[in-house]
Amino acid sequence: MLYVSGRGAIVDTIKLGFVPTRRSIFSAPDAIKYRGLTVERLRELGVDVVDIDDVNEEGLLFDDSHIQPILDKFRAEGVDGIMLAHCNFGTEYLCARLARELGKPVLLWGPRDERPEPDGTRLRDSQCGLFATGKVLRRFQVPFTYMTNCRLTDPEFECGVWDFLAVCNVVRTFKHIRILQMSTRPFDFWTTMCNEGELLEKFNIQLAPVPMTELIQSVREAQANDAVMAEMLAYIRENMVIEIPEDKVPEVAGLAAGMKSLIDKYGCNAGAIQCWNALQAELGIMPCAANAILNEMGIPIVCETDIHGAITALLVEAADLGRHRGMFADWTVRHPDNENGELLQHCGPWPCSVACEKPRLTYPLAFDHPGALTAEAKHGELTLARFDGDNGEYSMLLGRARGIDGPKGMGTYLWVEVDNLKRLEAKIVEGPYIHHCVAIHADVVPVLYEACKYIGVKPDLYDPIEEEVRAYLRGE
Repeated sequence: MLYVSGRGAIVDTIKLGFVPTRRSIFSAPDAIKYRGLTVERLRELGVDVVDIDDVNEEGLLFDDSHIQPILDKFRAEGVDGIMLAHCNFGTEYLCARLARELGKPVLLWGPRDERPEPDGTRLRDSQCGLFATGKVLRRFQVPFTYMTNCRLTDPEFECGVWDFLAVCNVVRTFKHIRILQMSTRPFDFWTTMCNEGELLEKFNIQLAPVPMTELIQSVREAQANDAVMAEMLAYIRENMVIEIPEDKVPEVAGLAAGMKSLIDKYGCNAGAIQCWNALQAELGIMPCAANAILNEMGIPIVCETDIHGAITALLVEAADLGRHRGMFADWTVRHPDNENGELLQHCGPWPCSVACEKPRLTYPLAFDHPGALTAEAKHGELTLARFDGDNGEYSMLLGRARGIDGPKGMGTYLWVEVDNLKRLEAKIVEGPYIHHCVAIHADVVPVLYEACKYIGVKPDLYDPIEEEVRAYLRGE
């Protein structure tokens, strides 16, 4: 099921478990009032809300007996995260018990309190309850996201809710990663080796390795399917300027269809392919344009069997709620004129939608076989990211960049500028990162930074912007 959010995203539905809570010594009628107003506002924003109205007459969490029915309902509904809405002070230990049992991302929020009554009476004290729940969640070792104490109509509410849903999407994606590994890594690429067992043990990230022979078989089976080939060839002719021999175009279409068939067969959501040289001996093409076709579908296919790169691509697109496609790239050379400029480039696997103009289907830099796209990507604001690790420790390199003018390039490329290239360069060289990253035309740095607390990965900002990111997450 797909839906379009209030912020223009198209994503699989993210379900938010709505847990309004109260404490007995404060106004129950006012808590019930704010329960209704809050869920009404969430639905107005297009959020898929699972409420607890059927758990008790008030539809509020305030007694231990409510926890199990809520857990049962949320598990049955498959919620992706919960919102602990403090409709008055709330019951902090019940919130913590529920959150720990459920094990999903937690959004902690309460509506801003009104002016006290003329006699000094306060009806809710929601802010005070947030202080209490934050402490108890820490005691229970439950990671949580805090959305500033604000009114339902404040822009901080809408922004905070959608950012949290994006965080939930990253977490859900990370916990259900299965990558189609098409052949081994190229011998020369020691940088892209990964620890398959450790990825499974630490993160439940699964690989589905297939030999090159199985990939080629899948390509040939796809090429025998007239309907599949007609669809792929129509896409290529509509979206690419063909500058390769005509007899190679069906090989590009067949490879795209063959990879998609294996993705479906093994239940994967991304792939990593050995780009050379065995593939060229079998098909006589580079896989770049075929990769681009799947990348446009939202199925990241990355080069040089870079498993960590495929993980990065999935997380970056999840953080953007599917609005834009990612670009798997090399950090390659410095800009000849801009001291903080760098060339992002790869042989030609970027999706057509990121290009400034219709990409050319041609020959890549440094290879004699056809099948790569050539196009400059659109300029604009970008996020650059890289999930990586070695020696048992994993982190995510994060930062911002902007597209700039530069010399003409080959393959899919974009010159970018960062605030301090020397600082970024040192980060990459000193590791645990390599020369690959994923770029996307969106600022998803805060979402990825926040998601790291839930997935057990250290956020690593290549610019000193942590306080700025935290301030944004606070609603400042």
